[in-house]
Amino acid sequence: QLSEDVERASENPREEREGEMEVHEDSSSVILPDSELGTTAPSLRFSKTCLKNVFSVILLFIYLLLMAVAVFLVYQTISDFREKLKHPVMSVSYKEVSLYDAPGIAFYPGKARLLSCKHHYYDHIPPLINPGQPGDIECTTQRINYTDPFTNQTMKYALVVQGPRDVKKKELVFLQFHLNGTDQDFSAIDYLLFSSFQEFIDSPEKAEFMKDCESSYSSWKFSGGFRTWVKMSLVKTKEEDGSETVEFKQETSVVNYIDQRTKPRSDQLFFVVFEWKDPFIQTVQDIITANPWNMIALLCGIFLALFKAADFAKLSVKWMIKIRKRHLKRSRQVVNHIN
Repeated sequence: QLSEDVERASENPREEREGEMEVHEDSSSVILPDSELGTTAPSLRFSKTCLKNVFSVILLFIYLLLMAVAVFLVYQTISDFREKLKHPVMSVSYKEVSLYDAPGIAFYPGKARLLSCKHHYYDHIPPLINPGQPGDIECTTQRINYTDPFTNQTMKYALVVQGPRDVKKKELVFLQFHLNGTDQDFSAIDYLLFSSFQEFIDSPEKAEFMKDCESSYSSWKFSGGFRTWVKMSLVKTKEEDGSETVEFKQETSVVNYIDQRTKPRSDQLFFVVFEWKDPFIQTVQDIITANPWNMIALLCGIFLALFKAADFAKLSVKWMIKIRKRHLKRSRQVVNHIN
């Protein structure tokens, strides 16, 4: 359209000069009315130019609106990125294993005594032959005394037992304790689980190791006169500094023990079973869902659209100014021709 206007502008002076010559030649004989000279063609051209200007203004406002939307998108993208950095998402993954690192089970029996400890497989626990009597202790055990980490005054006695390892064979550890008498209304034995029995054996300061375990892990209880079945699951948590913490989740079920001994006894028997719940180790870590590369690519696209819109707006304004100047020039030429 611009090229056609330029061609028309280049042809108009030639036509105007020819028209002036004809007017000068015929001015003595013919006088044209004003309506035939300046109203037909210039009015049509003026209406076309006016429509072009209106459309140009509408397009300019549309692109200004798009620029405002792009600026808002930039602000919203940066705000979302900062919000995601402040609030990471927790990611949970599961790793299947066939063998666990044998955990350590620390018992605090008090006056109770360990009668028997055995490893069984495939969830098969044979009937007790002589309940309440000393039996075989086939587990790896370690006895240790250390000061209470919370009071630093009282001494604590712990019996540490190696836990089950083989999860495919459903390995379990079955323990039996005996308490001859107690002054309390309720009798129970405290225990806690820590991640690696081998680390305890290899530790040069076993007392300090147990103090750290008691400070880090939770403790539970199992009661006398029942068989308590503990199914463990392992949860590893990765911290922001790269360190890893381990904790246990457990499900317990309690079954009543029927004492079939002939003579009534005043002593208490404790039975507890430890087994892995499943072969999956749960790993928990915080991840940041905001990807800086995606944000950079989005911002580059938005800024490119802004520059294109600004360039188009600048060219539109220049084109409108040029059309306006051309229209004024034609109007002056028409007035001069009429004069």
